[in-house]
Amino acid sequence: MSPEGRIQDLLTFIYGAELGEQTWQQLEPRLAEFSAQNPELTAEVRTRGQLLDQRDAILITYGDQFSEPVQPPLQTLKTFMSRDLENTLNGVHILPCFPYSSDDGFSVIDYLTVDPALGTWEDVRALGDDFRLMLDAVVNHISRHSAWFQGFLDGDPKYADYFIVVDPAEDLSEVVRPRALPLLTPVATVQGVKHVWTTFSDDQIDLNYDNPAVLLAMTDVLLAYVAAGAQLIRLDAIAFMWKVVGSSCLHLPRTHAVVKLWRAVLDQVAPNVLLITETNVPHADNISYFGDPLPDGEGTDEAQLVYNFSLAPLVLHTFRTQNATDLTNWVDGLASPPGGATFFNFIASHDGIGMRPAENLLEPADVQALIDQAVAHGGQVSYKANQDGSKSVYELNVTLYDFLNDPARVDQPLDVARFSASQAILLSLAGVPGIYVHSLFGSRNCHACLDDTGRARSINREKFEYDDLTRALSDTDDHRRQVFDSIKQLLRLRRNQPAFHPTAPQRVLRLHPSVFALLRTPHDGDAPVLCLVSASDHPLQVSIDTADFSISTNDNWTDLISGETVARSGGKLNVSFNPYQVCWLVSKN
Repeated sequence: MSPEGRIQDLLTFIYGAELGEQTWQQLEPRLAEFSAQNPELTAEVRTRGQLLDQRDAILITYGDQFSEPVQPPLQTLKTFMSRDLENTLNGVHILPCFPYSSDDGFSVIDYLTVDPALGTWEDVRALGDDFRLMLDAVVNHISRHSAWFQGFLDGDPKYADYFIVVDPAEDLSEVVRPRALPLLTPVATVQGVKHVWTTFSDDQIDLNYDNPAVLLAMTDVLLAYVAAGAQLIRLDAIAFMWKVVGSSCLHLPRTHAVVKLWRAVLDQVAPNVLLITETNVPHADNISYFGDPLPDGEGTDEAQLVYNFSLAPLVLHTFRTQNATDLTNWVDGLASPPGGATFFNFIASHDGIGMRPAENLLEPADVQALIDQAVAHGGQVSYKANQDGSKSVYELNVTLYDFLNDPARVDQPLDVARFSASQAILLSLAGVPGIYVHSLFGSRNCHACLDDTGRARSINREKFEYDDLTRALSDTDDHRRQVFDSIKQLLRLRRNQPAFHPTAPQRVLRLHPSVFALLRTPHDGDAPVLCLVSASDHPLQVSIDTADFSISTNDNWTDLISGETVARSGGKLNVSFNPYQVCWLVSKN
């Protein structure tokens, strides 16, 4: 079925035949106008196998992460990426770069304006000229200071149904909450006090997609981001989008239908642009956003990428216990995404380390041990509200470097090796890696940031004066320089190996409880890479019978990272590891 046919069918499902047809009559000319204004977006349509490859790795950063007195932060970001990350990362996810009122950008005042404190749309487009650009679509909610919500308060009929008004007497006990905050917020309007739906905070007012005008307006927003050069659109907090009183209001069928609709819209007018969904939920729910295979076999009908939330707690558990068994078992049972879709793998981000994805993967005692380590290493814990009125852990707020390494017991060589090993696991797996900017430098907890805002997530959101960072990175004794060099080496090696294509097959090997081992094989079957990561703080050795793993070559193997040769002896590879050593082995031929 054509994208146009999918759009019409989805509008009928979402709004019914009559209202769905009316909505299509308003959407169709929008799409035609967009295509006429942006013909280059359909001039060369790539197949799904051409949309991503092993060179793809995305930097996750705020637009004002780096500042200089002489230029806007977005320009400084481009300077940093062009000068310091050449031939390493080819993409950048700019976290919301729009005027905002709270939540470090995720309470957007105006979707279509770049925050003047960061730069301009020209600065955004310049980044998109040199790097694959991911922009945030904060589609679930908007700032209470936005023109839309102010119009609602003032009684403007255009915005009368843009937000969800609920009688507080309604039974909302089934609603799944990501925060331990009130679900409804009373607001004073010209028509009296009304209670509006606020999933995340009283400054983030949920949008009402039951009103087709909201769907059309947000579709316009997505298309504006594409016109500005976005090659990936991140759908923030998408799981909460559709509300039905009496339900969980999480992952509802119409939520999926709207994502499918936006995917069909992009397939129609910008088929090389990718959708990525952000859903901090257990794995089975998370991967539901891949959708279903398209009838023509060209991928799936929903997101091409989903955030791989389960990876972070499993990697943390691996290094806390120095045992990779649970991670190995999970990856071994991980089904390949359908139809060429793939995971967006990450361990650290601007948010905390989500604990919900650890459900049914780690024992409660192991989850509690992660919580205890985060707190012992200077971190914080954030909670969500449960249906019974209780609270449970939602995420850990701590930098990845300080979670893995005790700030009170610094052993820099071991700390850097441990941290680099965690990143090597991320970079070895099938999928596209997302590298949070603080992971490039092994940032420590920013307690001053936490004190300044009072928000737990601020501990992992420190901003840099670019000159100060440059001086730190010029000091070879500074752990930040050592981490930076290590991560860049891994990224540069990775981009040259077809075995690391996002959808290339991976096979788990069980060699030693403390070693995570993965065989990555290119689609053409040549030049596999044997990825070995030690999670132990002690030296160890493994013996690999390559015949057992369908590696037919009898040649010696070379470690891409160290350059050392690993000789075969008696049909086996005997690999010795220093603490937290990483080996990426390739046949010497």
